[in-house]
Amino acid sequence: MVRIQAEAIIPDEVLAAVRGDRDGAEVLFVGAVRNHNEGRRVQYLEYHAYPAMAEQEMSKLRDQAFERFEISEVAIVHRTGRMEIGDAAVAIAVAAPHRAPAFDACRWIIDTLKQTVPIWKKEFFEGGEVWVDGEIDPGSS
Repeated sequence: MVRIQAEAIIPDEVLAAVRGDRDGAEVLFVGAVRNHNEGRRVQYLEYHAYPAMAEQEMSKLRDQAFERFEISEVAIVHRTGRMEIGDAAVAIAVAAPHRAPAFDACRWIIDTLKQTVPIWKKEFFEGGEVWVDGEIDPGSS
């Protein structure tokens, strides 16, 4: 399972996609929208992506994770569109015979995804909006 979607992420479904009798470890990471960032009160976020390219890059990460870590299965789902505080923006599940490679792979996937996959986050807060890692748009209200 590697997917970009506008619909809400259901973490149990992502975890079920990697579940198998051969594994003793299942790790699930869920990245949720928080109510603050850099001293500002966040109202909501919007994620934008080029789905075909993002899914292709996410599939590459999945393949690389199999090469780098002793794991059995990986699922990656990222949401696009408007998200409210508490919504799941991304979910990554990894199954492995043992916990250490499952944790290591999951962390490597989310860290690398944030650096390499063409998904853009816009943060809306009291008094403005900003593309994350960008400057505040002075024209926003």
